[in-house]
Amino acid sequence: MEDYSLPKDSLFLGFDSSTQSCKATVLDSNLNIVTSDVVHFDSELPHYKTKDGVHRDPSGDGRIVSPTLMWIEALELLLEKLSKSGLDFGKIVAVSGSGQQHGSVYWKKGSLAKLRKLDASKSLKDQLNDAFSTNESPVWMDSSTTAQCREIENAVGGALELSRLTGSRGYERFTGPQIRKIFQTQPDVYADTERISLVSSFMACLLTGSYASIDETDGAGMNLMDIKERIWSKIVLEVATAPGLEEKLGNLAPAHAVAGLVAPYFVEKYHFDKNCVVVQWSGDNPNSLAGLTLNTPGDLAISLGTSDTVFGIASEPRPRLEGHVFPNPVDPKSYMVMLCYKNGSLTREDIRNKYAEQSWDTFNNYLEKTSPLNGGKLGFYYKDHEILPPLPVGFHRYVLDNFTGDSIEGLKEHEAEEFDGASEVRAVIEGQFLSMRAHSERFGMPNPPKRIIATGGASANQSILKSIAAIFGCDIYTVQRPDSASLGAALRAAHGWLCNNKGKFVRISCMYENKLEKTALSCKLLMPAGDPQLLPKYTLLMKKRTEIEDRLVKKLSRQ
Repeated sequence: MEDYSLPKDSLFLGFDSSTQSCKATVLDSNLNIVTSDVVHFDSELPHYKTKDGVHRDPSGDGRIVSPTLMWIEALELLLEKLSKSGLDFGKIVAVSGSGQQHGSVYWKKGSLAKLRKLDASKSLKDQLNDAFSTNESPVWMDSSTTAQCREIENAVGGALELSRLTGSRGYERFTGPQIRKIFQTQPDVYADTERISLVSSFMACLLTGSYASIDETDGAGMNLMDIKERIWSKIVLEVATAPGLEEKLGNLAPAHAVAGLVAPYFVEKYHFDKNCVVVQWSGDNPNSLAGLTLNTPGDLAISLGTSDTVFGIASEPRPRLEGHVFPNPVDPKSYMVMLCYKNGSLTREDIRNKYAEQSWDTFNNYLEKTSPLNGGKLGFYYKDHEILPPLPVGFHRYVLDNFTGDSIEGLKEHEAEEFDGASEVRAVIEGQFLSMRAHSERFGMPNPPKRIIATGGASANQSILKSIAAIFGCDIYTVQRPDSASLGAALRAAHGWLCNNKGKFVRISCMYENKLEKTALSCKLLMPAGDPQLLPKYTLLMKKRTEIEDRLVKKLSRQ
């Protein structure tokens, strides 16, 4: 029987460069956590003057960016923290990472030479200060490229055709429309750009001291890649997006491939082993899929973070007008399907701050003391332009008259200006997860799921999980740590090392089969399925909510 064990005393480092922070998790050869740390952008790098890790254009046009240099400085600060904690970098045999999906970085002509000559006596930020044709990176929260989305869709024969080709219809946050906008509105920036990276491949560039490929999984979040062939689609690149784009993007690579050895800069400064490999970085959601060991059709994962996402696994890609299909980052023969909601934790926090005394304890008490179904009170809360449904910023409240949960025949509703505080809290939670259930079922995900694995910051909130269990009608499991993206990145570092060592692809589960419970990857049941009599009532509430949502989309949609 082939040996899939990892070298004794070796360590595997995983990063997560997310919207609001940069995290690190280190696993040992038994896949247990050795140490972890985090850098919060707003509080620890205040000179960038970000709010929630981003800059929002005050004009209100939906333009949202992050300072590229902030991500570099955060990586340096995080490595310093790990060094001070006593981490022995010399034992790390592989590094990988996750990056917030869809964000893009624009390397100026001549920057490859700078990367290859990094001086360990100087900071990365100072040496790369002028390496970018623009120091602002569009991120996934940006919604300013509606026109470019429609142009790209029309160029390939419509939204559904673009979805069939690339896994998604045109979405404002996706990198292709963002690149097209820069080409159209900042032609000098585009002309002066020699390489375009995603946040994931950008961070890999720093670690290898060279341009790293975009991996196939994160590449699928660009509206530019043929998801079946796993190559750049020439018609989308050259005809629909921008001239000369393929050269600026470079080659694609499988997520389990090695991007290169760690750069001499890190060997000299932090004493990494010179043979330490950098495994391709990927997106944060794909890394969460890996970290949650999601590999059974019928299981769903819900990530509760700045954005909320729900994802599962499919053997065949069946793209639709809503949702996304990506290659599975840890299995070249399957795909991950995903739905993304922009109004996640920040929207919940807004309701908490306004109606629950800025206290999660008060928020949770309100949620516990209000009855499921909220007396027919429904809320639609969009602090930012929403993706699903495609609606602009706004708040909409409705009361279903005499709703009991037994029927929606002849049920009438009326609009409301505001609810009482407790009802607002339940309305935002029920609204978010009724919408998530409705769209996931429409996308073909299981109903009810076999189980849900919850991750992200809000997965530690048992009151919220109780509502999710009732709405979806299934058990909720959680992992040891809510930040599954950095954990998944460390696991993928080990997986990439193993594939490279064997000279072939091996199943990631080979590393933890029959010993999952003894690793940091183990899941535990945290919330059993809700009252089975509630599920059909929530189903009816979901149907009525969907009717109202469809009317709002017809009236207000940006698409």
